[in-house]
Order: sequence, then C-alpha cells, then structure tokens
Amino acid sequence: MLPSSIQISGEPLSGAEVRDICRGLRDNAVRLLSLRGCRLCDRDFGRICRALAGATSLAQLNLNLGVVSSPSRIKQLAEALRTNRSIQSLFLHGSPLTDAGLALLNPALALHPALVALDLGDCMLGDEAINLICGLLPPDGAKSGLKELTLSANPGITPKGWSRLAIAVAHSSQVRVLNLDYNPLGDHVAGMLAVAVASSRTLEVLDLEGTGLTNQSAQTLLDMVENYPTALRSLVLAENSISPELQQQICDLLSEGEEEEEVAGGAGDTQEWERGREPAAHQRGSSSWMCPSGKNPEG
Repeated sequence: MLPSSIQISGEPLSGAEVRDICRGLRDNAVRLLSLRGCRLCDRDFGRICRALAGATSLAQLNLNLGVVSSPSRIKQLAEALRTNRSIQSLFLHGSPLTDAGLALLNPALALHPALVALDLGDCMLGDEAINLICGLLPPDGAKSGLKELTLSANPGITPKGWSRLAIAVAHSSQVRVLNLDYNPLGDHVAGMLAVAVASSRTLEVLDLEGTGLTNQSAQTLLDMVENYPTALRSLVLAENSISPELQQQICDLLSEGEEEEEVAGGAGDTQEWERGREPAAHQRGSSSWMCPSGKNPEG
C-alpha cells in the first residue's frame, strides 16, 4: 500500500485518533502528517513523537499553530527528530519556541539527513535563533542544508540578526526559497538582502511582503535585477510603500529573465513540496504583487 496523508486541523484529538496515527506511522503508511492547531494532551503528543521517530515513509510533518506548546514537547520532538531519517519538511509556524526552544531543537535539525524545508514563522525568535539557523545554511562545498526557509512574523529579530542571515544566504549553496514577510525589516536590511540575492546562485523566491520597505529599497532591488544575473524568479513586495511603477519594472525584468531561461534550456525539473506554510493574516487580492508569475507561494 502506498503511503497516504493524515490531515486534521483545529480539533481535539481523541485517544482513538492518536492510536490510529501512531499505527499508521509505525506501519510506514503515512507520507504527510498534518495536525495543524490540534489539541491533545502531553501523553498523546509523546506517543506520536515516539511513533514518528521510527517512521521511514513520513516526508512532511505539520505541527503549526501551537501544537508544540511547551519546553517538554520541544524536547520530545527533538528526541524524535534525532532518530527519524525521512522527514523532509517540518512546519512549526505559530509555535512559542523562543530562542531557548530552538536551541533545544537545533542539534537534531542540524544532524537530520533529509530535512530541506523548515517553517519557523511566528515562533517568537530573536538574534540567538538566527545564529542557530545560519548553521542550517552551510556554505558552498559543505554538507547539504535547507532549500526552503520561512521566518515570517518574528519581530524580535534585530537588523544585526538579519544581516547575519543575509551573509549566510549569500554563501549558501542550497537555499532556494526565503520567506521573511511581516517582519519590520526596513530599507537598510532590504539593501543587505539585495546583496545576498546578487551573490546567491540558488535563491529563486524571496517574500518581503509587509516588511516596511519604500521606493528606496525597490530601487536597490531594481538595480540588482537589472544589472546582475541571479537565479531569482519571484519577488513578493505587497503591503509596502513602493510605487506600482517600480514594482512593475521589477516584475517585467524577472519575467524577461525567466523567459530567456526557458528558451535557452527548456523548463527545468523542479521538485514540488506539499504546502504547509501558514497564510498571511489577510487574503491576498488583486493588489498583491508577486514577480513574475503572480503565483501564491503559500498554496
């Protein structure tokens, strides 16, 4: 039997449901486990962690919106991740981890052989967490690292922390998607990120929605896109104080670059991941800008 998915959202989990989940994990019958916003007791959370530790078919684990709600649960999840070898995508958006909690998780994250996508949005992180996250973005020639990183809505991170992340992204040989939306970045941090994008050979998607940018940032990003060949294909600038004209210019340039790549080499193979990232607080409408294709990265 092919592995299937278990997706439950915002509900209390009964003992019978927990037993079924654990059985599916132990039988390697689950590829995707999503318990987004579910409520369960500490004992049942521990049972699930023990089961996923040995699961070999589980590729995506979604515990968004407060499922990992205490230091004891963080420790249980870390223990499971130390044993598990199959999880490729881990979503913890909206978990009260703090820097201390991420420090508990980090050794298991750093040593995990398969993990390529990590969502730590709205996890109450600060600069100490950024120092740990940078270790998950190893430089060129080092071990494999994250391909997709979400750090949305972590206002405790200072410009110093963001500058350190920008340096790590510039030197990473892996990261393709970086979501920093709804952080108070401002023009100074955006300038550092532009340098990182220009240096990166792999970064394809950058989400800067609602990050306090102005036309100054947009002009810097426009100069980068116009004058330096990069892998960037999508740039989200919605909910910023940027003129529609500048946004359109950036979109047009990215679209031209993508079309040239397709003509030169044909459509490349891309690996698709199940989307576990949490949506923004509002629905994106016609006023949102995503360059070049307009596709919503949150699925």
